Amino acid sequence: MEITSAEFVISNTDVRKCPAGNLPEYAFIGRSNVGKSSLINMLTGRKGLAMTSATPGKTMLINHFLVNKNWYIVDLPGYGYAKRGFKGQEQIRNIIESYILQRPQMTCLFVLIDSRLEPQPIDLQFIEWLGENGIPFSIVFTKADKLKSGRLGANVEAYLRKLKEQWEELPPYFVTSSENRLGRKELLDYIESINKELKP
Repeated sequence: MEITSAEFVISNTDVRKCPAGNLPEYAFIGRSNVGKSSLINMLTGRKGLAMTSATPGKTMLINHFLVNKNWYIVDLPGYGYAKRGFKGQEQIRNIIESYILQRPQMTCLFVLIDSRLEPQPIDLQFIEWLGENGIPFSIVFTKADKLKSGRLGANVEAYLRKLKEQWEELPPYFVTSSENRLGRKELLDYIESINKELKP
C-alpha cells in the first residue's frame, strides 16, 4: 500500500464524538513509552503527524488520522502509567474501554509490545481482556532495532510461548522498528488486505 495522504482529524475523550461514517479504523495501543507515536509517523511517512512526547503517559485522548481519504489510524492513550495516580488511570481506562467496546468502526486493534522486554503482566492482562470481549487484534513488537537479531527472535518466541499458555490460536504479529522502517510494508499490506475484504 502506498500512503498518499495522512491528516489529523480530531482529538477527544468521548467515543460519541468520534468521526461519523463507516470508514474502517485501525487503532494502536500499548504501554506508555512503547513507541506508538513514532510507529504511526513511520507508517504514514509523516514525521510530525502523531506527537511524540518525552513524558510517558502524556496522551490522554483518542486521536483520529485519516489515511488515503478512506481509512483511519486511531492513536489511543497509553495504559499502565503509574505516575498518573489512581484517578487518572481510571479516567484513561474508561476512555480506552469505551472506544474499544463501543466503536463499531474499529476494524483491528494493534497492541504494541516493546520487543526488548520479557512478557509484562499488564500487557498479558490487557490481551486476555481483549480475548474475553472478542476484540479483533494483532500484536506489533516495537523497537526491534535496539536488539541483535538473535536476541530479538528469542524475545519474540518467548512472548509467543507465553501467549500459547492462554490462546489456542495466536493472533497475527509484526516485528517493527520506527528507526529503520522494519515491518512497515507488512503492516500496511495487512491493513490493505482487510480493507479489500470489507469492500462490498
